[in-house]
Amino acid sequence: MTDDSAAFRDSRLSFDERVDDLLERLTTSEKIALLHQFTPAFPHLGISAFRTGQEALHGVAWMGPATVFPQAVGLGATWHPELLREVGTAVGTEVRAMRARDSRVGLNVWSPTVNLLRDPRWGRNEEGYAEDPRLTAALATAYSGGLRGDHPVYWRTAPLLKHWLAHNNETDRSVTSSSVRARVLHEYELPAFRGPVVAGTVIGVMPAYNLVNGRPNHVGSHLRDHLRAWTDAELVVCSDAAAPSNLVDEEHYFDTHEESHAAALRAGVDSFTDHDQDSSKTIARLTTALEAGLIETADIDRAARRLLLMRLRLGEFDPDVDPYAGIGVDQIDTPHHQALAQRAAEEAVVLLKNDAALPLDSGRMRRLAVVGPLADEVKLDWYSGDLIRRCSPLEGLRERLGAGTVVHAEGADRILLQAVDGGRWLTVAPETPDRSGEDSAALNPAHVSGTTELPPVTLSDVPSELDLLDWGGGVVTLRAVANRHYLSVGDDDLLRADKEQPGGWVVQETFHLEPVSTEGGNSGAHRLFHLGSGRYVSADPATGALRVFSRDAETAEHFMVLPVSEGASAVADAARDADAVLVVVGNDPHINGRETEDRADVELPAQQRRLVEAARAANPRTILAMTSSYPYAVPDLHEELPALLWSAHGGQAAGHALARVLLGEVSPAGRLPQTWYRSTGDLPDLLDYDIIGAGATYQYFTGPVLYPFGHGLSYTSFGYTDLRVERSETTVTAEFTVTNTGERPGDEVAQLYIRALDPRVPRPRRELRGHWRGHLRPGESQRVSLAFPVTELGHWDVAHGRWTVDPGSYEILVGRSSEAIELRSVVTVTGAAPQPRPALSDGIEACAFDECDGIVLADRDKQRGDVVACDGEHPGRLLFRDCDLTPAPRTVTFEVARESAGAASVELRSGETPIATATVPSTGDRYTWTRVSVPVAIPAGTHDLRLILCGSLRLNRVDFSATG
Repeated sequence: MTDDSAAFRDSRLSFDERVDDLLERLTTSEKIALLHQFTPAFPHLGISAFRTGQEALHGVAWMGPATVFPQAVGLGATWHPELLREVGTAVGTEVRAMRARDSRVGLNVWSPTVNLLRDPRWGRNEEGYAEDPRLTAALATAYSGGLRGDHPVYWRTAPLLKHWLAHNNETDRSVTSSSVRARVLHEYELPAFRGPVVAGTVIGVMPAYNLVNGRPNHVGSHLRDHLRAWTDAELVVCSDAAAPSNLVDEEHYFDTHEESHAAALRAGVDSFTDHDQDSSKTIARLTTALEAGLIETADIDRAARRLLLMRLRLGEFDPDVDPYAGIGVDQIDTPHHQALAQRAAEEAVVLLKNDAALPLDSGRMRRLAVVGPLADEVKLDWYSGDLIRRCSPLEGLRERLGAGTVVHAEGADRILLQAVDGGRWLTVAPETPDRSGEDSAALNPAHVSGTTELPPVTLSDVPSELDLLDWGGGVVTLRAVANRHYLSVGDDDLLRADKEQPGGWVVQETFHLEPVSTEGGNSGAHRLFHLGSGRYVSADPATGALRVFSRDAETAEHFMVLPVSEGASAVADAARDADAVLVVVGNDPHINGRETEDRADVELPAQQRRLVEAARAANPRTILAMTSSYPYAVPDLHEELPALLWSAHGGQAAGHALARVLLGEVSPAGRLPQTWYRSTGDLPDLLDYDIIGAGATYQYFTGPVLYPFGHGLSYTSFGYTDLRVERSETTVTAEFTVTNTGERPGDEVAQLYIRALDPRVPRPRRELRGHWRGHLRPGESQRVSLAFPVTELGHWDVAHGRWTVDPGSYEILVGRSSEAIELRSVVTVTGAAPQPRPALSDGIEACAFDECDGIVLADRDKQRGDVVACDGEHPGRLLFRDCDLTPAPRTVTFEVARESAGAASVELRSGETPIATATVPSTGDRYTWTRVSVPVAIPAGTHDLRLILCGSLRLNRVDFSATG
């Protein structure tokens, strides 16, 4: 029997008082149970079960039908915080509505993703907003603000930011370390998170799988040193799935799970997402850690307190006064949400090039060819909800122009597969699987598997035609013409044509067609390699059923690939007599770039390129629409085609949106949220997180680009005039006038950048500091005012470990993109010149370098502190500018650690002159530090110091002494 008079149920008391009361009523074991993602009910207190984690990146995911908005990168392309707040409000409302129907729906939503789109090859590019931290922060604050709601006490949902910190690679994501120097950390990585946290629109963060500077994010000190220092609010930190176990099982950072869980809890992780719904392992590990003295009850109470405060904010214990408690299922896919999804998709379309080919004249359009593999598709991604309604580009254009006006050719190559041994054909049963009774809602579809009753694909005397679609990198899908379903592999390893679309955590619908080589060259035959299982397709000798059997190529069935029809020919036929041709290409978000898989390059798949070229050869009035989760390198197509557009996968209304833009019903105003490079060769290594040293993103890349950050064209024109910049003690304000100088109404996105003139350290070519999106009628003007703190003229001063604004001149740039600058002004900051680095008095932290080469940042120990490490294959080099060595030092001391034996040394130079060399002994362990002192010969004064590290070693500090 519960006590309804308990203080924790008294809404008149403060949340802190109520949590204090509740914690006193819980046993230690019950508090520990709170720390798993799936928290049990406590019937004696009348408390229900609870789970952290509900995916809501661009609509409610994994819980059944919902309004599907454009992908996050598409929302980023709108550059429209007010719109994102509306979308967040709609998504948060649908979370509540689904919760009313299904108690499995969680109110702690794991969204938005604020990882910066530093490299377009990142598999999860679709999940982020932009490559710029302040644009990302502005959009994330808006979206999470909508999810949270405006009530001063209760939250609609509790948004949680993903993924803390420096996470931009899927390749070996659980074991790779992001080497992040101090300037990149403070100037680039942290601001994206700081904005929403300081604004109070999020409940907390989810640490990423990767390590940062050699230490796993889940035990990193940045959670304490930065995240929790930004606000007095009690933030919640939820681990990523299986990450607590990864600390031992994959990263081998700790020897036992008890140690790792204790370290994560002490570092600030509150909720452990591990072993799916089975909380027993997490409870046992934390219990043992407590008994062993690795953690204290205060650590458990602290985490439990944060989680209970979140539940209070969500109104769980106050249903009578919770303003969101009455939201019901009638709030799913409302007319308002449908219109908002279409508006978001329209605002996300980016016009990349237009030589008067657009908009299309619907009144004169006799025949429009709409071709390509995505012409009649509405692709979803891993974090999409189920579509209630859909509109493809083909459907959107036929709705407006009439079915008789619009012709279609997908462009798939149609083939037959014939077994070399015996001459039998791959055969597909024509039946379509019945999924009418399936429940699509799953807490995590990664854990859902199964097979259908559809007969397997076999070898027989009856051939079945297949549509082959190439997604790049040799990855293809095979779709049966007989039932329009993709070949897939089930739990029984049999091939069936039973999937409407590729998908799932492990995609079972992708293959390689591997040429079979002989001594004389290519035999013409192919093996069918199934990517999901990593095995080859072979036939059962008795039944002829095809299954994935072995990883050994020698056991694979050999097939001749016999063409039936060529997709490029069909596209050319459709294009030849058309008034205009629209080629729609792009990616399937489940293939060649998604969670767990990075892209190898930024090239358009070969088959898709052939379709564009065939359309262009047949009809010069060819328009390219790229619908993708990331940029492509298409400089040749930019030169050849009269018009190009890009949009992310636009959700349920993508086709309506694209059609309205193409026909001029909407003037495009999307802007690129990341740089489009001319080739893969323009990109640094995927794992190089040092954007300064690597010259990455629009801030530091100095080469020519295909389309710059912020680029996007319109059907009208805009003029910029009368820039006035004022600087107060705390704020820089730029005012200017934007005028629609064209003949159509439209939105403009004005962008404000800064640039340091004559900086003493490398500074970005451009840094976004504000933007405005507004609608203007022809001839209408708008006075725009954009302001930012004076401190944002500055940078992280590594010499003194603080943010600083150097005296000097700073250019204020206003324009239509990071390169299309229309107005300029200069502001001046006065003050004392920066002091030299106090090298003699304070020493030098090795990680506080100005420039580096051949080193990575690593962990000083398992708790906190960064050091530099050299792998021994190549010398490591460090530069420390303007080091004050007055009076002249006589000795220099290096604090070093070295696990291996062999020769290693540290050489100190003044400029290029060697002044000291120390031999580094083995200390037996990377965390065992020793100090090596040697004489140094250098006059008193300010010097640029260089360090040359030879051999495998780690360096923590350099200290000087004026005495011998």
